[in-house]
Amino acid sequence: MTLSFFDQFMSPTFLGIPLIALALTLPWLLFPTPATRWLNNRLLTLQGWFINRFTHQLLMPLNLGGHKWAGILTSLMLFLISLNMLGLLPYTFTPTTQLSMNMGFAMPLWLATVLIGMRNQPTITLGHLLPEGTPTLLIPVLIIIETISVLIRPLALGVRLTANLTAGHLLIQLIATAAFV
Repeated sequence: MTLSFFDQFMSPTFLGIPLIALALTLPWLLFPTPATRWLNNRLLTLQGWFINRFTHQLLMPLNLGGHKWAGILTSLMLFLISLNMLGLLPYTFTPTTQLSMNMGFAMPLWLATVLIGMRNQPTITLGHLLPEGTPTLLIPVLIIIETISVLIRPLALGVRLTANLTAGHLLIQLIATAAFV
């Protein structure tokens, strides 16, 4: 029996080695290695077809300029899907319930979007810091407030995502415990 309901979110260890390292490397082992052959086996063909369809569905709403993000978006989505699917197995650990994992993904992606926005369209990016029709006296205050809100956004979203995942797992644990009792 667990000591508390929140013990399920502790990172498990085996012989002193944190199992999060194993959980993070396992999805990468599922991806095929490049081969010099033209024809592959059925599994690799099915996997390639799935990745192509997945990328097509992911990029359909984006314009052509957004298609250069295909590699990172597809690999990120497949990595997160495989991690969360592994977390559905009994007696396993889902790394996406940890704040460090969510912040590790949130900070670089947020920083990349901010820097690319500032580089490609600086006037539009800076224009988001000040709403149209703002009174002159409020301009300095609003720019400071909007800058702070942009800087805090990845932290707030990472904490919200972790809290929602934790609440969902905790609810499942409570229902399972109530059903067992």
